[in-house]
Amino acid sequence: LLVGSAAPESPVVVGTDTLVKVKAREPGKDGRKVTYADVGGLGAQLTQIREVVELPLKYPEVFRRLGIEAPKGVLLYGPPGTGKTLLARAVAGETSAHFIHVSGPEIFHKFYGESEAHLREVFREAQENAPGIIFLDEIDAIAVKREDVYGEVEKRVVAQLMALMDGLEARGQVVVIAATNIPGSLDPALRRPGRFDREIYIAIPDYQGRLEILKIHTRAMPLAPNVDLGEIANLTYGYVGADMANLCREAAMVRVRKEMPNIDFAAEHLPQEKLEQLTVHHEDFMEALKGLKPSAIREVFTEVDKVKWSDVGGLEEAKQTLQEAIEWPIKYATLFK
Repeated sequence: LLVGSAAPESPVVVGTDTLVKVKAREPGKDGRKVTYADVGGLGAQLTQIREVVELPLKYPEVFRRLGIEAPKGVLLYGPPGTGKTLLARAVAGETSAHFIHVSGPEIFHKFYGESEAHLREVFREAQENAPGIIFLDEIDAIAVKREDVYGEVEKRVVAQLMALMDGLEARGQVVVIAATNIPGSLDPALRRPGRFDREIYIAIPDYQGRLEILKIHTRAMPLAPNVDLGEIANLTYGYVGADMANLCREAAMVRVRKEMPNIDFAAEHLPQEKLEQLTVHHEDFMEALKGLKPSAIREVFTEVDKVKWSDVGGLEEAKQTLQEAIEWPIKYATLFK
């Protein structure tokens, strides 16, 4: 019985279960293969994920020789925009593995048993096209703590996912990569060895990481000689990879905005000489920085109020203790030294 249109991609209902055809998605959003050269500021994390994902997929004989099982799953966690999805796509692109990208909310369906069937279909396709990588984005949407949810569907999906993870040994070269911003919300049983063997923290990039990300996003951008990427990286504390990409895009738009008065919109095409003169300057980056806020500290706002000791009545002993412990070492650091 076909439900909906008779197109080949329609769900096929068998009893109360629905089998949904899952399509593997391209490693890159634009169809371009993502490589390690597209990942900046994640050198240590890239080394870790290569040894637990790329090595078992490319050279399984290494693990057979050592007499150990290859890792079955990797959990990537960290703040939004730090490159968790990009890292998974880069590994898939470098290994040429069959890559299936599944967003957490996509798993759930309205009919009884559909959600579990969808999950089983994902793992079945990865097994048939091994070596394969299953990337579960926003896994916190489908693998929450069972004691924190009241719906039976959510509990069954978590149980089904754990059963599939345990059965990966018979599935051959299939590795599960999951990503989340809130690892504390995941069911503890899913985070034990044998399911997700390795947890990799994708941190906010430091100065060197931000500089690498800037170089990646500006490698195809015509930059003026006065652009100092080092200074820009130094001014972007708290910016994650997505913020750096947005900064480069906004800087280019600032330059376009400045050149708009010189553009003849009646013409079908811009003259080639005008295109060649279009370059992004350092001041464009500085102007773009004014309107952007770093994601890592977006929810933090610090304001120092002008409150003096004389504004606090009483509490003389407490004020004296705080002055001696905090104020004096800062104001009279040479005397303490």
